[in-house]
Amino acid sequence: MTIQKIDVAYTAVATAENGRDGRVSSDDGQLDVVVNPPKAMGGSGAGTNPEQLFAAGYSACFQGALGVVARQEKADISGSTVTASVSIGKTETGGFGLEVAISASIPNVDAATAQALIEKAHQVCPYSNATRGNINVALSVA
Repeated sequence: MTIQKIDVAYTAVATAENGRDGRVSSDDGQLDVVVNPPKAMGGSGAGTNPEQLFAAGYSACFQGALGVVARQEKADISGSTVTASVSIGKTETGGFGLEVAISASIPNVDAATAQALIEKAHQVCPYSNATRGNINVALSVA
């Protein structure tokens, strides 16, 4: 696989303190959150967690990619939503890995058009491009 090269338009910077049981903040102060392991993983669940942050970023980015594709295809995606479900679990080799399920609701198009749009958005989305070939990403129309 070839490493993708980009013409950098923006760089986000965030710093974590105490890993999964601490705090994450961005250099511009726009993000400052407590992170804790979820209860399902033995944590307090009192704060957010990296998987929720990844799901938030992926769903927003995918929605943006869907908008790009919709404009190209002249499709009406008004009222659409994208939900990303990020799962974490142990890998066969003893580490941890992720899986993602992307579900898009696009009320103003038929199911076949919605499916085609999300498949094209999956080719455009930077998160999809970053994860392709590394983790399982399932696409579905809600």
